[in-house]
Amino acid sequence: MGEMSLGHIQASGEMVLANARIVLEHEVVQGSVLVRDGRIAAVEQGAVAPAGAIDCGGDLVIPGLIELHTDNLERHIQPRPKVDWPHAAAIQAHDGELASVGITTVFDAMRVGSVISGGRTDYRKYARALASELMQARSKGMLRISHFLHLRAEVCSETLLDELEEFGEADRVGILSIMDHTPGQRQFRDLSKLKDYVCGKHGMSEDQFADHVAGLRAIHARLGAAHEAGAVAAARRLGAVLASHDDTTAEHVAVSAGHGARLAEFPTTVEAAEACHAHDIAVMMGAPNLIRGGSHSGNVAAAELAERGFLDILSSDYVPSALMTSAFQLAEIWDDLPRAIATVTAAPARATGLDDRGVIAEGLFADLVRVAHIEGVPVIRGVWSHGRQVG
Repeated sequence: MGEMSLGHIQASGEMVLANARIVLEHEVVQGSVLVRDGRIAAVEQGAVAPAGAIDCGGDLVIPGLIELHTDNLERHIQPRPKVDWPHAAAIQAHDGELASVGITTVFDAMRVGSVISGGRTDYRKYARALASELMQARSKGMLRISHFLHLRAEVCSETLLDELEEFGEADRVGILSIMDHTPGQRQFRDLSKLKDYVCGKHGMSEDQFADHVAGLRAIHARLGAAHEAGAVAAARRLGAVLASHDDTTAEHVAVSAGHGARLAEFPTTVEAAEACHAHDIAVMMGAPNLIRGGSHSGNVAAAELAERGFLDILSSDYVPSALMTSAFQLAEIWDDLPRAIATVTAAPARATGLDDRGVIAEGLFADLVRVAHIEGVPVIRGVWSHGRQVG
């Protein structure tokens, strides 16, 4: 902890969050955080709140949350089936929503790999154009928080390799995950669960669902191996962290480790999660799974992995506000607030090589959240991204 010039907090570009319970990487301290020119200049213990400081009144101050996998942008550009919302407005709404729930860094998940045969209209290419619009908004200063890309490479598709070739270094691709949604394995080993999901979402009949399954299996048989190898090569070319998706068996994990995966998204069994730890692969689980008490697909519960010590990172997945809520729920399971907060801050930062954020420490970006914990509910009272208040 560095010295803090509390008598000079009115200087240009400075801010102090004082009289706060500051969640550091391994402990909670009563004190103040000095922010100067977008970075943390000092952390000092004590309950003093000098004139000009923001008196947090004993609220918690935690690092800004880091989201590695969210479908939220897709939800904003298609709020209803067959409704294509204006993308500039959707990007703004998505960015603002994340800021409002304490997320200051996001890896926006975009699927690459489309199905263009068989008359399908719901699995078309969209990532390249949307990524360009997102990067343009960022370059013009239209966004409140930090955005990176997470390319979700669907091996059970027809156009994956061509779509991956359209991305380069300027696109800020931080994560590339290898997905395989071929029916009958991984997330949807139980075809009845897949049927409930697909027919419920798209209104398929029995015959249409049977054709859907047969078509995807045929695509995988023809292109799956080449697509998997191409995705691994693309991650290396883009300098992205390689992630696996829905690993189910120790054999799946061994293959992921052989590819160089450093992150496992939503392993579906205890066996897979334990194997990930044996291979030094960080395990990420969905916050909705933790909050709801189980997986909507019938896979392993995040709480069980937490209790066994196999959960490293939480992701909001499809409910942005779930990230903060789940971290506090995890703190109750572990009886360890700093460890729980790390699953949404320090751990995702480490997993993606972001050494400039994720903890409250001198010299790092001032991505901060002031949050009260009232009757078991986290109540956000302020969000700062690089020292600028955004929520």
